[in-house]
Amino acid sequence: MPEKNIKTIAVANQKGGVGKTTTSLNLGASFSRLGYKTLVIDLDPHASATIHLAYYPEQIENTSFELIKNNIDWDKLSKLIYSEERLYFDFIPGDIRLSDLEVDLKNSQGKGTILKKNLQLITSEYDYIILDCPPQLSVLLVNALVAADLTIIPIQTEFLALHGLRLIFDTINKLNKALSEPIFYRTLATMYDRRIAACRRVLELLNRKLGNRIFSTIINIDTKFREASAQGKVVYEIAPKTRGCLEYIQLAKEIKKL
Repeated sequence: MPEKNIKTIAVANQKGGVGKTTTSLNLGASFSRLGYKTLVIDLDPHASATIHLAYYPEQIENTSFELIKNNIDWDKLSKLIYSEERLYFDFIPGDIRLSDLEVDLKNSQGKGTILKKNLQLITSEYDYIILDCPPQLSVLLVNALVAADLTIIPIQTEFLALHGLRLIFDTINKLNKALSEPIFYRTLATMYDRRIAACRRVLELLNRKLGNRIFSTIINIDTKFREASAQGKVVYEIAPKTRGCLEYIQLAKEIKKL
């Protein structure tokens, strides 16, 4: 089977607290460390990735809201991109106004493909574009799933998290009925603690049920992720040799082989 041309990656799950933002930011940093030019886009109205990186929404004018609100040209789009030496990747911040798009685009034709069309302006500028998605079914999530070449579904290794997995699968199945090509996805086990029997049972269940639809890479519990977030940084900035860093590098390499 030929390798897929994966450029745009959505990180999505219809349950919060499963490691979406951690995955988006640290996978973005991993691709950058491997030499790939990477853009991370915060599409969550809660702006978790934005705040994680110490950007505060009330102080930002140009955000991902403009990326879906309008059909924009390159000049306008380029103003949304934040490039700083402290970041491993380019970044487009989130915005609380993203929650308004459900109403604003209610009667718009092609409202689920706006992001895909606008990203075509910059796909040639980047090796990878990573979309940090909101946790609820919305026009934002649909736009991200339609735009992505690969959807990563982080799944916390606990039984309560399996409900969110069912929800996102239902959404993918509904979209697949309307799309010319099915959504390509892989699940990612996160927050794994091998010392806890329940974690081991959930991981065994996921591997048995999902087969090759789950990454072999497993993201273990690592306190350095929280420490990095508290400092407004990605984990590579404070602990480049920690287990979490190595696991996200491994994930990036695994994605390259898809």
